[in-house]
Amino acid sequence: MLFLILGIMLFLGAHTLTTARETRADLIAKVGANAYRGLHSLVSLAGIVLIVVGFRQYRAEGWIQIWNPPVWTRHIAITLMWFAFVSLAAMVKRPGRIRGWLRHPMLVAIKIWALAHLLANGDAGGMVLFGSFLAWAVFDRIALKRRGDLGALRISNFTGADGVVVVAGTVAYVAMIFLHPLLIGVAVVGM
Repeated sequence: MLFLILGIMLFLGAHTLTTARETRADLIAKVGANAYRGLHSLVSLAGIVLIVVGFRQYRAEGWIQIWNPPVWTRHIAITLMWFAFVSLAAMVKRPGRIRGWLRHPMLVAIKIWALAHLLANGDAGGMVLFGSFLAWAVFDRIALKRRGDLGALRISNFTGADGVVVVAGTVAYVAMIFLHPLLIGVAVVGM
């Protein structure tokens, strides 16, 4: 589980640096904006690779079951994931009621994704992975609010962007149901 933890630290550490505005600004001043973006991307990519390698290694060699979630938690998780995909699709830069209601759609998607997976998985590696992302997303939302970033503007009417968000989110959700066994190694339905 060492690679998994290192990957989480690298990925979330790089993303947490963006909340330390003065430190981030000092770093950009020292290395330049493009170099900062490049370093941020490389560290994030290294974190993702370590998370994937570490989680696969953990699943193959060191699985630690803490609790056995009831079957109904999987049904809740599957339902929540639709909301996560729609939230993710709401990241489109076109104004919409859904985007404005969510304010920070990516963070909402991460929180829903992490919570859904915490409900459906009772193993230590899953708790570390999904719990870390949930805690980080809550922290990041608080940091955004403290610095006055209210996110997307709220609008009163649904727009064409909202239709695109729901359709795109639903298509991605259905695709992931079928791709999950290939990409992650765990079947979502028929378990």
